[in-house]
Amino acid sequence: MSNEYPHGGQDPQPGHDWTPEPPAAPATWSPYGFQTSSETTDDTRPFGFGAPADGTSTPPAPPEAPQQKRPRSKGLAASVVAASLLVGGAAGVGGAALWTSTHDSSVASSPIITQSGSSAIPAASTDSIVKVAHNVLPSVVKINVSGSSGSGSGSGIILSADGKILTNNHVASLAGKSGQISIDFNDGSHAPAKVLGTDPLTDTAVVQAEGVSGLTPATIGHSSSLQVGQGVVAIGSPFGLNATVTSGIVSALNRPVDVGQVSAGNVTVYPAIQTDAAINPGNSGGPLVNLAGEVVGIDSAIQTATDSSTSQGEPGSIGLGFAIPIDAVLPIVQQMINGETPTHARLGIGVDNATSGSQATDGAKVAQVENGSAGANAGLKTGDVITKVDDHLITTSDSLIAIIRSYRPGDSVTLTYTRGGSDHTVTVTLDSDAKTTTS
Repeated sequence: MSNEYPHGGQDPQPGHDWTPEPPAAPATWSPYGFQTSSETTDDTRPFGFGAPADGTSTPPAPPEAPQQKRPRSKGLAASVVAASLLVGGAAGVGGAALWTSTHDSSVASSPIITQSGSSAIPAASTDSIVKVAHNVLPSVVKINVSGSSGSGSGSGIILSADGKILTNNHVASLAGKSGQISIDFNDGSHAPAKVLGTDPLTDTAVVQAEGVSGLTPATIGHSSSLQVGQGVVAIGSPFGLNATVTSGIVSALNRPVDVGQVSAGNVTVYPAIQTDAAINPGNSGGPLVNLAGEVVGIDSAIQTATDSSTSQGEPGSIGLGFAIPIDAVLPIVQQMINGETPTHARLGIGVDNATSGSQATDGAKVAQVENGSAGANAGLKTGDVITKVDDHLITTSDSLIAIIRSYRPGDSVTLTYTRGGSDHTVTVTLDSDAKTTTS
C-alpha cells in the first residue's frame, strides 16, 4: 500500500461532512509543496545527478529566452539568494497552472484571466518539447517561503505582467500570517511577494510579486480537451533545482485525489490529471502544459511506493504524478485576484463509500442530507447510492466530491442514483458554500 508523506503547509484538521471513512487499503497521495527545514521524513531516495552513465556528453541546452530586466536592490537580491541556498534541496511536488492576462505590460489591479490557448491537440516531437521549454520557462518561477513552522520552496506561474503568480495553497500557506515569501525569476532576478488569496479546498493560491513589471504571463489552455496518451510537459523547481523540465503523457483523467483534510470540516479532493512526467518535491505550484505550451494543469501531488516506517528521506517520482485541471479552478483564481473569498459548488450531503454486504461496490452512499440543501431539494434520502453525475461515473465518495468540485455554484447537473434496487435520475441546481463552513 502506498503511503502519504505531506511536506509543507499546515497540518490537516480531522473531520468534515463530505468524506467517508476511507476504504480498506486506500491509495493515498502526497501534497508535496516542500519539506520544511525543521522537519524530518522517513522515506529515502537517492536524488543525485552527474554525467551520463554511458559517458556521453550533456546535450546542448535550447536557446535562452529573452531576459526580462527589472530593477532590484542589491541587498534584496543577496538576501533572497541566501534563502534559496538554505532551502535548495527541499521542495514539494505540485503544480501551478499557467494563465494569460488580457492586459498588456501595464500594471492592472485585477486582470481578467482568460483561456487563450487552442483546444486542439498538438503533435508530439522532440523539437516541440524544446519549443515548449523555450516559450514557457520565462513564465515559471521558484517560490521561497519561510514561516514559524519552517521554510521551503515550491514553484509558481506568472499570471500577469505586474507579478500576479499562481501556486499551490500548500506552498503559500507555510508563510502563515507573519512569514516571508520571495520569488526567483527565470532571468536570475528576485522580488519579495505577498499572498493575495488562498483556497485550501482546491489547493490553489495567488501571490503578488512586488515592484515588478513587464513579466511574461503564461498561456492558459483547456484541460477539458485533454486525452489519455497526449504528450505533456511539467516545469518547476524539484528539490530546489529551478527551471527543471520533464516530459511524459497524460496517464489518466478525472482521477479522484484526496490530499488531506483542511479546516472547517472539509477535505481537499479534486478530479486530477494523472501523468508520468516526473514530478518531485518542489514542483508544487508549477505548470503542466500541453505540447503547444498551454497550461492544462497545476502540478500538485504524487503517489509514493515506500513505507515510512522502514526508510528515510523524502520520496520522489515513481511516474505517478497528479495535476489540478485548469478549467476547474479558473473562476476561483479570478476570485482570489479580485480579492474575493473563493466559492465552491455544494450538494449539502454527507457520503460514504457504497457497500453490498461486507464488500465495497461502486457509488457514493448518502449518509446525511442537510435541510434546505440542493440535495434535499432534489429529494435525496439517506441510503441512496449516487452512481453518476451527468456523464461522470461515480465509483467512490471521493469521486463524487471531486466531480462536484469541478462545477460552479448555480450549475445544474443530472444525478443518477439507486434506491430500493431501482435507478432514478434527478436534476439538481448546485448550491454555493459562500454562507457555509462546509461544502
